[in-house]
Amino acid sequence: MKKNEIIMAIIIGIVCIVLFAVMFMQFKTIEETDITAIENMRETELRAAISEWKGKYEETQELLEANQKSIQEYQERIEKNEETSELVEQDLENSNTQLGKTDVVGEGVSVVLTNTDSYKITYYDLLYLVNELRYAGAEAISINDARVLSSSYISEPDEGLILVDGKRITSPYVIKAIGNQTYLSSTLSLKDTGYIDKYKAIGVEIELETGRNIRIPKYSGEIEIKYMKEVEEES
Repeated sequence: MKKNEIIMAIIIGIVCIVLFAVMFMQFKTIEETDITAIENMRETELRAAISEWKGKYEETQELLEANQKSIQEYQERIEKNEETSELVEQDLENSNTQLGKTDVVGEGVSVVLTNTDSYKITYYDLLYLVNELRYAGAEAISINDARVLSSSYISEPDEGLILVDGKRITSPYVIKAIGNQTYLSSTLSLKDTGYIDKYKAIGVEIELETGRNIRIPKYSGEIEIKYMKEVEEES
């Protein structure tokens, strides 16, 4: 009986071992299968995520490049507009200076004419002096701080009443001119034939000075153009 019991126990033990071995192999296969599925699933999801992020990155990169291009275009436009604006401002400033709409300063001369008992200054004397200064290259002229333009008029409606663009001026008459002071003073100081010698000879009190900072104010009136207009280009 003992021998049979031992044999039976051994057989049962072997059967149990075989059963445990089979169960272990099944569990291992199931575990490996589940892990592989999970890993495969994660890899797929990861690839999908990477693909999605790659697409988003490419879109972002394209958007960034487009924005950078737009910014560059805007900067070029701004720079171009600034350059255009500077040119326009410079042209406007030059035009205003030439038209007498701005105060100006520069080298030139100052001539003072004063009435005396023997001679009273007339409008013609002032007009003559202005023309002499213009002939010598004066860029800006004033009489008693009244800016004289090419369109200005000097008149004497009554004896002793001298007007510059309708405004009365009185002695002493201070005529300032901006330009090359050497040319201006030389033209006025020509011996015998120059303005200075001519008027001193008839008893006019006259003084001539040169300077580096002759100041002439802007034209105070309105500049009106009635008849002149720009010529339109033919197409």
